[in-house]
Amino acid sequence: MSTRSKVWAWVLACLVVAQIAVSLSLRRPGFLLAAFSDGIQGALLFCAALSCLPHIFQTTRRVRLFWILMGLGLTSWLGYQALWTYIEVVQHRDVPDLFAGDAIIFLHFVPMMAALALQPHVEQDDRELRLGSLDFALLLLWWVYVYIYSVMAWQYIHPDEAAYGQNLNFAYLIEKFAFLGALALLWVRSSGRWKTIYAHWFGASLLYSLSSFAATWALYLSHGTYYSGSLYDLPLVASMAWMAVPGLLALGLPKEHGPIQKAPHRGFWTARLGMAAVFSLPIFAWISFFDRQVPESVRGFRILLTLGAMVLMGGLVFLKQHLLDIELIQLLRTSRKSLEEMQSLQTQLVQSEKLASLGQLVGGAAHELNNPLTAMLGYSDLLEKTHLSGDQRALIDKISLQARRIRTLVASLLSFAKQSPAAKSDLDVNTIVQTAIKLCYPQIQVAKVQHSVSLADSLPRVHGDSNHLLQVFSHIINNAVHALSDRGDGLLLVITRVEDEQVIIEFADNGPGMADPGKVFDPFYTTRPVGQGTGLGLSMCYGIIQGHGGKITCRNRAEGGASFVIELPMAKHQMAEKPHAHAHAAKL
Repeated sequence: MSTRSKVWAWVLACLVVAQIAVSLSLRRPGFLLAAFSDGIQGALLFCAALSCLPHIFQTTRRVRLFWILMGLGLTSWLGYQALWTYIEVVQHRDVPDLFAGDAIIFLHFVPMMAALALQPHVEQDDRELRLGSLDFALLLLWWVYVYIYSVMAWQYIHPDEAAYGQNLNFAYLIEKFAFLGALALLWVRSSGRWKTIYAHWFGASLLYSLSSFAATWALYLSHGTYYSGSLYDLPLVASMAWMAVPGLLALGLPKEHGPIQKAPHRGFWTARLGMAAVFSLPIFAWISFFDRQVPESVRGFRILLTLGAMVLMGGLVFLKQHLLDIELIQLLRTSRKSLEEMQSLQTQLVQSEKLASLGQLVGGAAHELNNPLTAMLGYSDLLEKTHLSGDQRALIDKISLQARRIRTLVASLLSFAKQSPAAKSDLDVNTIVQTAIKLCYPQIQVAKVQHSVSLADSLPRVHGDSNHLLQVFSHIINNAVHALSDRGDGLLLVITRVEDEQVIIEFADNGPGMADPGKVFDPFYTTRPVGQGTGLGLSMCYGIIQGHGGKITCRNRAEGGASFVIELPMAKHQMAEKPHAHAHAAKL
């Protein structure tokens, strides 16, 4: 325990000892004893409420709300004690039997029970917290309803001191039992420092319940043996001092102390209590209607009160169901999105494994092919220098041509297998796109393809290799131009934009589209005729984009044609900046 906690503990102990000394020395009721006793109890309740204050500033989220609600309950109790002290000490009169302030002492347990329902010692998500607030509202309305139903009816509708006191004591006893039961449940289920905190709160609340019951018995059944400052107040004062101990013990926890254990499988007992409160209303209405022992005015008041409570609590139930429906729809959408992302990730993993395995295989095979290939090219060159007939020379030319094609293929295989990243820097994607368009412009012009470029203003930079990205963009543009070469109205669209901290580059055309967009990145998959493509270009593009931490996808457009979308992450120093990109169309 810290030095500050020890000072607080000494202050509490001195206050309790002072109360004991005064109660033993002044054994007769009087103004001095009542004033001193009321002052001591107010000071102790002030210390108990104040013990929650540091944790409100030192904690966050649910734990902070827990301490706020506990402090609110203790502050309400302090407010009731202040009213009691004002009447006895300032006004020099006894507290009336039909006291309107009794509602405060009755309802001060409600925020404390709501604090316990938060279960700050376990981990919960915000969804449970939002729904739990509605359950708390249901329980709050129910306790207010119970107080008005059982107590205030005898205070304002049909004043009766005996019935008022009897109903107040019975309802307050039930409330204290409910609070003690919740504390006992949390005490059993918790562990560590929280278990100790709950144990002290349970002990203090149990002592308070027993002492208040004894004081009530002395007041109503022992005819005047209880008075302010009597010996019956000693355990009551001790329980008030004990209420500050949990807050002092929590001072030893770290500043951001929070949940220390996983949430067990709970039966959502708070929600069930809320539903039980709603279903109890018809029982109260039935009792009110058939109980002929109470005055007619009280019966009518209780029936109208119950009907009003049904409307209010039914509205809360409807609101909770509406929120649950919204949560369910959001969960379904999130689950669907997660499934789609998982399938996409699985596809990318399979593709990466294919590329990695194939890269290792073709890397070794290409090196082995180079030796006999070099010999074949050398012998074909020697044969070309000898005297051959026309048919023989034509055959030698074919052999040389096919050997060189094989060498080109082997070079592509080696380039595919290496995938070695070059030095990276922060790049302007728009500049690389414009450069790729200029490099491919002769092919675009020959194929008579129209093209439109829409570049986002203030596009964030990406961290990468300009040569590799230029190679990717040029290859995709050339593929699109090749697909559009047989059309007279071919159109190529190039678009850049920003979405969710990703720089998006989209290449779209109005060509015939892809036969199987899911396979375009597979090695050796090509739609060109035999001899016009190796099927490794898009695989290399896939590897380059992945090496940049991005993603490339292919799909067929609904209006016809294919679309390649490349996603590249922003440079790290620009992650916090999200510029508003205004797209502008440029006709090159």
